[in-house]
Amino acid sequence: MNATTTPSTPGPVREAAMRIVQGVEIEDTFAEAFGMTAARLIITAQSPHWAMIAAQAATGYATSVIGCDAEAGLERELSPQETPDGRPGVSLLLFAFSRDALQKAVVNRVAQCVLTCATTACYNGLPIDPARSIKVGGALRYFGDGWQLSKYLDGKRYWRIPTMDGEFLCEETFGTVKGVAGGNFLILGRSQEAALAAAEAAVQAIRRVPEVILPFPGGIVRSGSKVGSKYKALKASTNDAYCPTLRGGVASRLPEGVNAVYEIVIDGLSLAAVEEAMRVGITAACQPGVVRISAGNYGGKLGPYPIPLHRLFPA
Repeated sequence: MNATTTPSTPGPVREAAMRIVQGVEIEDTFAEAFGMTAARLIITAQSPHWAMIAAQAATGYATSVIGCDAEAGLERELSPQETPDGRPGVSLLLFAFSRDALQKAVVNRVAQCVLTCATTACYNGLPIDPARSIKVGGALRYFGDGWQLSKYLDGKRYWRIPTMDGEFLCEETFGTVKGVAGGNFLILGRSQEAALAAAEAAVQAIRRVPEVILPFPGGIVRSGSKVGSKYKALKASTNDAYCPTLRGGVASRLPEGVNAVYEIVIDGLSLAAVEEAMRVGITAACQPGVVRISAGNYGGKLGPYPIPLHRLFPA
C-alpha cells in the first residue's frame, strides 16, 4: 500500500488533500455509519453443502432495512472443529434497528429457512447478556406440538423439535450486541468492466475480515441511493449525482472519464471491524481503470459514526 497526499486541483468534486493509494485517488470525504442491533447464528448440517443452502435461504431478501426486516449475510464458513456439534457449519450475522425487530426477523428466518432445511441445527454465536438476549429456540419449540424436548448442557438450554428426518436442535436464547451498519465506499471506474472487477476484488478481500458482512447481492451495490424522493411515498431514491447517464442533467459528482460506479456496503459487530473492512476493501479496489474512491454520507444527519476515508490511509 502506498498512500501519499496530493495538492488540491479544480474539478467537479471538492478535492481537498487527496490521498493516492496504488495510483487511485481517495477523496477527502467520509462514510456515514449508524447503529443497529446484531445477532450471530451458527448453523450446522451434515455437510457443508446443506449448511450453505440454509445460509443462503436465511439471508435472502436482507439487503437493506429500507425495505427488508433485517440486513443479513454470511460472515464465514466454519470447520467441524469450530462448531458446537462438531459438524460443518456457517456463521451468519443479522442486523435490525431494535432488539424486538431483530428477534422477529431471526425467529421468522430460522423457522422458515433453517428448521425446514435438511439436517440442520442452529446455535447462538455471541455472549449472552440476559438483558440483551432474544428467544429463538424458545419461540420455535411450539412447532413440536407438545413433542418438543429441552435439555441443558454447560448451562445452556436447547430445544429438540421432532422433524421427518430426525430432529431440529436449536439453542433457546441468543445474544445480541450493538453493531455498526452502513459503512461504505464508492468505486468510480472508467468503465463498467473496470469498476466491477475492482468491486469483486474488494469483496474477496473483505470476506477475509472477521465480524463483518456484505448484505447486498454478491457484496456489491449498483443502485446506490439518496435519502428521500420527489415521490412522497419513497424513503430513498436513486443517487443521481453518481449516475453516469444523468451527468448532463444533475449536479453530478462524477469526475471526467468515470462511466460506472459501484458501492460496497459493510455491516459489522464493531466500528473497528467496519473500518478494517473498508481499509482492506479500498486497498483491493485500487486497480487500473479506477479513477477515484469516494463514500456516501448525508452530512452527518444519518448516523453517529463518521468514517473519514483519509483516516484509513494516514499520510
